[in-house]
Amino acid sequence: MAKNLRKSLYICDICNKSFTKQYHLTTHIRIHTGERPYHCDICGKSFSQSGELTIHKRVHTGEKPYHCDICGQSFIRKDILTTHRRIHTGEKPYQCDMCSKSFAKSTNLTDHKRIHTGEKPYHCDICGKSFNQNNQLIKHKRIHTGEKPYHCDICDKSFSRNDELIAHKHVHTGERPYQCDFCGKSFPRNGQLTAHKRIHTGEKRFHCDICGKAFNQSNVLKGHKRTHSGKKTLITIDISGKSFSQ
Repeated sequence: MAKNLRKSLYICDICNKSFTKQYHLTTHIRIHTGERPYHCDICGKSFSQSGELTIHKRVHTGEKPYHCDICGQSFIRKDILTTHRRIHTGEKPYQCDMCSKSFAKSTNLTDHKRIHTGEKPYHCDICGKSFNQNNQLIKHKRIHTGEKPYHCDICDKSFSRNDELIAHKHVHTGERPYQCDFCGKSFPRNGQLTAHKRIHTGEKRFHCDICGKAFNQSNVLKGHKRTHSGKKTLITIDISGKSFSQ
C-alpha cells in the first residue's frame, strides 16, 4: 500500500501524502483502512495511534499533566492548554480571509466561514433541517427528543440549552445583566435587550410577505398576519422585560 521514493520519502499510494518516516506512513494508512489496533482496557474504546490511547486513558484516571502557568487550570492534552492560554493572551491566530474576523480556535474559524459560504453540513435525521455547526444540530434535536439536560439547582426546572438555564436563573437572582447603551434600561435576557433596542434604532426586520408591512418583533408580525386571514388574536408584546397584551 506504500512505496519508497528516493529511499527517504514514504508515499501513501491511496492519497499520495508523503512522510519522512515509515511508522508515520503506517499510522497514516489507518485513516484509509479504519484499523484501530490500540484498545482501552477500561472501556474497550479503540484508537489508531498509541498516543491517542494514552490521552484517552486520562479520562478514566483524571490525570491532567498540562498546567496553565497563569491561572493554574489543568488539561489532559497539550493542544487544549495552548488554546486555553489564548483566553489570557487574547491571541487569535486564525483569520477569516473573507471578512478578516479572527478566532482563537481553528474549528471556530471553520464554523464561521460557513456564514459566508452558506454551507450547512449537519442535517437532522428526524426533520431534515440543516445547520452550519454541529452544536446547533445537537441543540435542535432536543426539540424532537424532549431532552432537557440543564437543571436549575434552585427550583429544579430543566432546559434544553445552557443559555436558557443562565437566563432563567436571573429570575431567582433578580439580575439584569443586559443593559441598553441608549437609555440604560436593563434586562434579564439578551433577546429582550435586542428587541428593546429596535425602539431606539427604528429597525423593523420582520416583514409581512402578504402586504410588506414591517415590525420590530416576530410575534407582532405573527399577530398581524392573522388580520389577513380574518382571525382575531391576542398579541403579547415584550419590550421592557415585562409583558402585556393588546
